[in-house]
Parts: sequence; C-alpha cells; structure tokens
Amino acid sequence: MLAVPEYKFWFIVGSQALYGEDDLKAVEKDARQIVASLNDSKQLPYPVEFKEVAIDAETITSAMKEANFNDEVAGVITWMHTFSPAKNWIRGTKLLQKPLLHLATQFRNDIPWSTIDMDYMNLNQSAHGDREYGFINARLRKHNKVVYGFWGDEEVQHEIADWMDVAVGFNESFKIKVARFGDNMRNVAVTEGDKIEAQIQFGWTVDYFGIGDLVAEMKQVSEADIDKEYADLESRYDLVVGDNDPEFFKEHVRYQLQEKIAMERFFERGGYSAFTTNFEDLWGIKQLPGLAVQLLNREGYGFAGEGDWKTAALDRLLKVVSHNEATGFMEDYTLDLRKGHEQILGSHMLEVDPTLASTKPRVEVHPLGIGDREDPARLVFDGVNGDAIDVTMSDFGDEYRLIGYPVTAMKPDQPAPHLPVARQLWVPKAGLKQGATRWIENGGGHHTVFSTKVTNQQLADLAQLFELKFVDIQ
Repeated sequence: MLAVPEYKFWFIVGSQALYGEDDLKAVEKDARQIVASLNDSKQLPYPVEFKEVAIDAETITSAMKEANFNDEVAGVITWMHTFSPAKNWIRGTKLLQKPLLHLATQFRNDIPWSTIDMDYMNLNQSAHGDREYGFINARLRKHNKVVYGFWGDEEVQHEIADWMDVAVGFNESFKIKVARFGDNMRNVAVTEGDKIEAQIQFGWTVDYFGIGDLVAEMKQVSEADIDKEYADLESRYDLVVGDNDPEFFKEHVRYQLQEKIAMERFFERGGYSAFTTNFEDLWGIKQLPGLAVQLLNREGYGFAGEGDWKTAALDRLLKVVSHNEATGFMEDYTLDLRKGHEQILGSHMLEVDPTLASTKPRVEVHPLGIGDREDPARLVFDGVNGDAIDVTMSDFGDEYRLIGYPVTAMKPDQPAPHLPVARQLWVPKAGLKQGATRWIENGGGHHTVFSTKVTNQQLADLAQLFELKFVDIQ
C-alpha cells in the first residue's frame, strides 16, 4: 500500500499582552483542553498539536515560517480566544505556504448568565476576535478555510476532519509523479495538457517512458514472484475459468501479475504514485494491462487510460483525500435515456478500480476487441450505492478547470452476461439532462475520478487551495 506520511496540524491561539499574564495562562489552558478533546474525539484523521499562544507579530511570523519548513506539519489551525489585533498576523500569514484553517469557536458553548462579568467578557472575545482575524485573511486574499461553531460538536469536528484530508492531499499533490507508458492516445484532445503549468500549479511531475522500459522490467520478474502474487489473488477473489482452458486462463492471469510486479518495482524505484497506459502503444507486451492496473489501484496508485496523465494525477490526489476508499478512475460509457430511468453507466475497457466494488470481484479472462493483443485478465464486479462525486480536470490553455458534480451512485440491478467488465451506475443530482448539458458546455471530458468518500465541499476546498476554477454543477 502506498503510504502517506504521519502528518500533524499545529494549533495557534491568538491573543495579546494587554490582558495580563493570568489571562494568557487561562487562554493557553483552554486551548490545550480543546486540542486534547479534539484528539480524544477520534473524529480527526490526523493529530492536532498545541503550538503556542501568539501575542505579537514576531511570534506569529516565526511560527508560520517554522510550519513551512517542518515536513510533518500539514497545516495550521488558528483560533482567536480573545481579541488578537490582526495587523500582527499580516507578515506571518503572507509567508505561510501550508493550508490554513480558521476555527471560529468559543471555549464555552453557552453564556453563563448567573456569573458573567466584565472579566469573563474580556477573556472570551471570540465573537469579535474571530471577525478581526477573518478580515485580515480576506484582505490578504488568503485561501483559508473557515469552520464556525462549537469545537465540541461532532458536526464541527467532521468539518475539521474533512479539511484535514484536503490539506494532506494538497501537501501530497506536490509529491505526485506520473509515469506514462507510451504517449497520449492519438487524435484525442481531452488527454492533452500543459505539463509545466500542472507542475507549477499542482506540483505534478509527469515523465514519459517507452513500453520497452516496462518490457525490460518484466524480464526481471521470476516465476516465484508470480507464484506469490497468484496465491494472494486466490485468497482475495474468485477465479472464474469460464469457457477458457484452465491452463490458458492461468497463463493469462500470470502474465497480468508479471506486469503488475514489474510496474510496482518500476514505480517504487522512481518514486511514482500514478501512471498511464495506452492501448495504441503496446510494443513488446502480449496484453494491455488490466488486472495489473486494478491491483495497483487497490494499493493506492492513481491511474488513467489513453495516456491521460491529468486524470491519473487527480486520481492519486483524491485517493489521498479519501484514504484510498471507494475512489477511482472512471469513464462515462453509455446511457439510459428513458423517462424516469435516466442514468449513466460508467466503466472502462478493463481498469475499473476495485476500491469501488460492492460485490466480491471475480478474476476473468476475455478477449478485449481493441489493442490487437492477447485476451487480458481483469476484475469484474458491481459498483456502489450512495452519495458520490464525479470530477474531471480540463486544460483550456490559459487555465486549468476542475469540473464536477454530486451524483447518486447505484450498483446495477440487472446482470450483463456479455459485458465482462466492472460496472458503476450514477445520475447527477442536478438531473441527467441538466447535469450532462452543463458538463459538456463547460468542457468536461469523458475521463473522471469517481468517489463515494470525497465530498463536493472537499473539491471546493481543494480548488480554493490551488487557486483553481471549480465548475460546481448542482
């Protein structure tokens, strides 16, 4: 499994020296209690670490500079317990290059009418302290997240947790390296794009390799290596020989495992976390990778077909955000346009991500009918039910554009005995006609990333961090 580092988030509390030492001690005590409670809640995917009470520009600037250069810190959470003059935050906030969450909260969730006095009022000024701080972030055009509400409420903790996953995705995006085996599919527009701009804006490195590089790696895979993978495959999935000769079936499955092992070693050596293949470029290999791709998807590698490196990188990014749960490469394939039954059938030739499986995948071997190679093995399964998102990245020359919509996901309720691929149904929440029309009008492509774990709000938060236009089709 591709590992994500053990990130943490710093918690910085705003105040000022005018309150006196006793009040500042109370501010720190309250902040530490909030941090401990957030960590004890088990709602957050990453730990929060109390950093300090910031009372002047020097302290704030130093903390933000330190956050930039500490690789363990994925982002900063700030809270104005009292009134923190916002000019103090200007320099540090301008320097901060990590994601920033402004937690607009209050230590208590009530007003203690029987005991409230001016001492209490002076010490609990979050109501206008947060507005002073929020103004300067808006003035600086800072792409920060604001979560408002009582810190002990589950809803607020879930919002923090979702943002944490986005922040980690943002950090990990600058480590994404895409290996392209072969070039883009010939004459297809949507798979093209500006790789330099993608590296500037998203941090993605995209490298080309000839198929011969994969062939050379495959030659280094031993039969013992394949035996081990085959045994693991038998323990996880149903191997369905079908009408094939058993030896033919086994040989073709083993070939896919040879491809998988070779690619995984190639990626580990080069630090790649996403990749593409192209059925028009298969020199020297017997089968288009199918099962091989799906097994790598399971381990967290991003993927897209036809050389579509943008979608492969986006797939890896959203796998980080979703912890590699129910998230994968998808393609709009065919439609049901009957009134009252409108829906999209998503699939691909072979490479549908098994993290989207709701049924136990079956290993099957069938002819492909494209690519002019031997029959490849693949995992066949049905997709998932529930709320989901479907999203794509388009390059318009002068800008990248994230285009997506929330959808209702459905697994097929009918068999398709002559369609030996994984299947996922969905319908845009905006309606098929309106959703698909707006998708097409805005230049959304046919390659997407589909997820039941990533939310539409997380897409919006990612777009904000990357200063990326987000076409949110609702």
